[in-house]
Amino acid sequence: MWTNLDRPPLDVRALRRALVDGPQASWSRVDVVTETGSTNADLVAAAADRADRTALIAEHQGSGRGRHSRPFSGAPRSQILLSMLLKFPGIDPAVLGWLPLMTGVALVDALRTVAEVDARLKWPNDVLIDGRKVSGILAEVAVHGASPTVVVGLGVNVSMTEAELPVPTATSLALEQAAVLDRDTLVRAILRGVAAEVDSWRDAHWDTDTLAHRYRDRCGTIGQRVRVDLPGGENEVGTAVDVDEHGRIVIEVERAGSASPSVLAVAAGDVTHLRPVS
Repeated sequence: MWTNLDRPPLDVRALRRALVDGPQASWSRVDVVTETGSTNADLVAAAADRADRTALIAEHQGSGRGRHSRPFSGAPRSQILLSMLLKFPGIDPAVLGWLPLMTGVALVDALRTVAEVDARLKWPNDVLIDGRKVSGILAEVAVHGASPTVVVGLGVNVSMTEAELPVPTATSLALEQAAVLDRDTLVRAILRGVAAEVDSWRDAHWDTDTLAHRYRDRCGTIGQRVRVDLPGGENEVGTAVDVDEHGRIVIEVERAGSASPSVLAVAAGDVTHLRPVS
């Protein structure tokens, strides 16, 4: 049973006034549903009929999933479960992999500024507070071609209690004593931040240099000793030293009998797990 807490519903009218109709409007549509299987799946299925910058938020998800289809769930109204449909006319498909990382930058900044927590990115696109996961991000290409459409989903644990967390390595904003737990305020900050990051990236003609610099500044993985688990059961241990221009994590791998480490760069799609090791 879920813990019975005061968890008010999102105010969709207020969100629309702030994000769609108001002087700071940056989104074309914002919808809130009581429950669905997956907001990402819903937007991917409706991509052909939805305008750029459509946001869908669920109070509860029955079939939420993260990277590698890992399931996740939480008590109704205890999280922000948000998916965003974004269109990128003229973008080089080779840089689309930066989109979830860009979303991570916007999310970290929103949590730092509004919730006043020390949020950091764990490569590629988890958000941690003091080493515990508070949020994850998943991007899926819905329409390929010269003007690709991508759906980016994120989940933020807001008011979840210790007993409600899915795993011991997770946390919530409430458990981290965040300054703000109001989900409407947090959703506004996140959506405005994502829109601003997309605008900035578009104005840079989809160049990733500035984006990569901003990501590195917020990435707590850089400088850590890590273990990378690869498909097929192989793993490598070394020190994460950079995130390169393609968004790959660069690791100086320790080799027995070698005086100097070798360098390994791996993409998010090639990694099953990446964990810090002592």
